[in-house]
Amino acid sequence: MPYTIEQVKALVREFPDFPSEGILFRDIFPIFRHPEAVECLVDHFVQRIKALGQRVDVVVGLDARGFLFGPLIAIKLGVAFAPVRKRGKLPGEVVSVTYMKEYGPDVFEMQADALKTGQNVVIVDDLLATGGSCKAAEDLVAQLKGNVLLSAFVISLVGLEGEKKLRAPVYALIEC
Repeated sequence: MPYTIEQVKALVREFPDFPSEGILFRDIFPIFRHPEAVECLVDHFVQRIKALGQRVDVVVGLDARGFLFGPLIAIKLGVAFAPVRKRGKLPGEVVSVTYMKEYGPDVFEMQADALKTGQNVVIVDDLLATGGSCKAAEDLVAQLKGNVLLSAFVISLVGLEGEKKLRAPVYALIEC
């Protein structure tokens, strides 16, 4: 049975006080229990990206949930997929950036040949919170002389204002 985007949104579950007290965790994994829901989600993002009216060359997915649907979006767009990984997970020459998480510094990397100069990129991930991870991905794309056209998320925690840290426009399916 085909899903509507509203039905996909309804699959996202909330878990209060996880992983610690005061946190309301939003779980996207139930979407992946329904292939038609995944297809609807991917098609929704593809339509949104095509509506930009600009050539997209690469979809960049953030470690790790951006890997779940980033390659599917790239396939539907007929473009490449490039992962952003935590330090030490990619072989070969890499570029890296250090960024701050709520508990301290972390490092993201991309393979140095993941992008060509001037390529247009869409960044995808499951959640925009404080914006640190996505900002780090934007910085990696900039190091490789790419252009970020859009950062797309399943969920944005708007009260944390993560979009203010980002240079590219932001789209989120669910804003809470």
